[in-house]
Formats: sequence, C-alpha cells, structure tokens
Amino acid sequence: METDTLIRKALESKQTTLSERDSKLLIEKYGITVAREKLATSPDEAVAAAGESGYPVVLKACGPGISHKTERELVVVGVKTDAEVLEAYDRIVGNLAGAPREGVLVGKMVSGERELVIGLVRDPQFGPCVMFGLGGIFTEILDDTVFRVAPITENDALSMMNDIKASAILGPVRGKSPADRKKLAQALVGLGRIGVEMDSVAEIDVNPLIITDDGEPVAVDALVVLAAKQA
Repeated sequence: METDTLIRKALESKQTTLSERDSKLLIEKYGITVAREKLATSPDEAVAAAGESGYPVVLKACGPGISHKTERELVVVGVKTDAEVLEAYDRIVGNLAGAPREGVLVGKMVSGERELVIGLVRDPQFGPCVMFGLGGIFTEILDDTVFRVAPITENDALSMMNDIKASAILGPVRGKSPADRKKLAQALVGLGRIGVEMDSVAEIDVNPLIITDDGEPVAVDALVVLAAKQA
C-alpha cells in the first residue's frame, strides 16, 4: 500500500496514530531499516510466523492507538518454542481486553545492546525538526538528544551524531562493530523528508533503534502520530 493511501485511510477512520506495523511501513519507504515481522491474526499463524523467522522471537500487540505496550503487558520477548508462542499470543490478546487490534506482530528478536532514538517533531516556530539521541530507557533519564530543522542533508545528520554527549556509543564498543553512520544518516534524512512532504504526520517516534553487533541500525519500535484535520 502506498504511504499516502495508508495515511488517508487512517484519517478517514479517525485514527490519531498509525499502528506499529503501518508506522514501520511508512518509515521503511523513507530509507529506515525495520525489524522483520509478520502480522498474525490467529495462534496458528503466530506459530507459523515464529517458525519462519527462527527462534527466539518477540510477540507484540498491533493496532491503532496501542501504546505503552510494555507497561500493559502487550509485549512478550525471548519466546523460544511453539508452546511459548501459543501462550504469549493468548496472553497478549487477553490483555487487550477487547481493544481494536490488527493482530499480533511476530518477529525474530533483534540483538544489540546499543539503543538510540530518532524521530520527527513539529515545533511551533521552526516547523518540522529531526531528533537523534540515546534511546531505550535512557531517553528520558539522560536526555541526550539533539535536533535539526528539516530538511536535513547527510552532513547535517552526521553532525547530529557527533553532537550527542554519548557519541562514543557509535564507535567500536567491547568488540562490537561501529554503527553504520551512513545508514543512520539515511534514516535521519528520511525522517526530515517525511516532515517536509507529509503535513498529515505530526510526530514520529522510533525508539528503540537498535545498533546490532555488526553495526546495522534497525528500528524495533515505531509510532507515527497523525495531525488533527483542520476544520
């Protein structure tokens, strides 16, 4: 589905956000590598998806308006067997308590200890701005983020990486490969393009963006917030 069609349908349905699956479809179109997942709508489909991706896997509830998945116990990680997939699927569906859903995302776990956050915000004065910084649990604790007004160039993106206090995390760490800065820059430039080209997108939060041990940046979670339609 084309991104403009995807967003149009969401707005027609009066959604305020895209589901995680649709959020990832959007950012992937703009050059951001996302975790490989399949949407399961039944326990059997979940088992089949897990077998195809290879264990261990992660299962996550997927649907418009579903956020704070960890706190609501809508994510199960480290699932290693078919039996555990069935148990995790039933637990997630039960915890949704009838909330609208597209299904359950099933994908191989992305391994990597380095977590970043990238995103897009709209500032009342400056307009669309691209964000980059430390992600995961450190996003709010350390508040190590930088911003640039969109659109941005690859050089702008590279300078953002150097501007965070913890920029050393992008280098070789404990035997792990350095982050692929070119791919990171491509992701940041892509977010800037979305901000300039798509007024219907109010905000994007990609957290965490994991740097794998071989240096690949992979979006593990993503949320696209839609702009309120003007009367």
